[in-house]
Amino acid sequence: MKPVAARLLSRFESVVWGVHEQPLPAWKARGLRIVRTALILGRDLAGGQLTLRAMSLVYTTLLSIVPLLALSFSVLKAFGVYNQIQPVLLNFLAPLGAKGEDITRKIVQFIENMNVGVLGAVGVGLLVYTAISLMQKIEESLNYIWHIGQPRRLGERFSRYLSVLMVGPILVFSALGITATVMNIETVRDLLAIGALGQMVQAISRLTPYLLVIAAFTFVYLFIPNTRVRFGPALIGGAIGGIVWQTAGWAFALFVASSNKYTAIYASLAILVMFMIWLYLSWLILLFGASVAFYAQHPEYLYARSGEPRLSNRMRERLALSVMSLVAGRFLAGARMPSPAEFTRLLGVPMHALQTVLDALEQRQLVIQSTDDPPLYLPARDPSLISVTQVLDTVRAAGEERYFSPEGLPAPQPVDAVLERMRQAVESSVGDMTLRELAAQDTEPAMRGPVAAPGA
Repeated sequence: MKPVAARLLSRFESVVWGVHEQPLPAWKARGLRIVRTALILGRDLAGGQLTLRAMSLVYTTLLSIVPLLALSFSVLKAFGVYNQIQPVLLNFLAPLGAKGEDITRKIVQFIENMNVGVLGAVGVGLLVYTAISLMQKIEESLNYIWHIGQPRRLGERFSRYLSVLMVGPILVFSALGITATVMNIETVRDLLAIGALGQMVQAISRLTPYLLVIAAFTFVYLFIPNTRVRFGPALIGGAIGGIVWQTAGWAFALFVASSNKYTAIYASLAILVMFMIWLYLSWLILLFGASVAFYAQHPEYLYARSGEPRLSNRMRERLALSVMSLVAGRFLAGARMPSPAEFTRLLGVPMHALQTVLDALEQRQLVIQSTDDPPLYLPARDPSLISVTQVLDTVRAAGEERYFSPEGLPAPQPVDAVLERMRQAVESSVGDMTLRELAAQDTEPAMRGPVAAPGA
């Protein structure tokens, strides 16, 4: 049986991850992409990073939930809708059953007992910091999923977080209030009395919890990561995450209803244990939906092996020359300069692999970034003053200043002689070619083929 299973597994991997000589029909390519995405999502969950970050968010939530709701409570109180917090909490904790009602009542009691005037300036500052720390943790987790190593600037983070904490609850509860008001209008109630229309509204009302969760997840995926997320992928991730969250709530409610033995073991702590488990599942589902959105926007990350791919020397050389040729070609044609996302689309490589080459070229002052958001890449000087040999030497020497250098690594004389002959061979063949000449010989559509996508 083992040889048969091995052959089947090898055949499956060949079909899913193998290189296809001919372009696949659209429906097959779409189905193959869905299968690859499902496999990669399963691998990410099994890898443990999503679960670790979900547990970290649970810990932060336990510390910040009361300050977070207290800030929202203070804003909502000014608009006279603070009494809506309890129904929303009850809806979120509905899978916990009667335990959810107890937790909601205690949280609301904590909020009502919190007197900001007694805290003083330091206390208010700690209150705001504790609430903002949860938003910061969420951004760090989503940035990890989106392979973004650089967080937002402090001022931008502060303004975004406060806007979510202050304005978000007002918009949510205003929408709920408007909906309730419209449903109570006499004309609307008369229309709902019509059989078919009333049934349709009932069907929509059953779907409303799903739509609200999907909208909330989509908003988080659009607003929180420190990158430009397209609406389509964010909606896909929000839809899958929202449906999974609602389904998980139903399943968790059944689990809680049949968990009397846990109450016997943990006694009064059973409420806290169930609350922490539900928080963990909620954050894990949110991060899972973010992964779906990421792979929907960046299919070039769908490669078979786990971990970050590392470029070989010849891949770095090929990628660097392709990047410089594209930059010089756009510059000479007076066209819009490429952004990192456009490099990724044209060359078919993941952003983190591309970024190592872009950083090396920028460090040697061959390219520079503009101040646009996202930044655009321009040649640092006239392309006729940049040689192909300079580009090759740049990516070959990348990282030497942090680790070893050829001068500090002794080698036998025959080895030095061979390396010198290789250097002379390269110079004799392309030593006189400039970046302007290289760009003049290439056209942009031809760049789609040379570098294969990692998932191919």
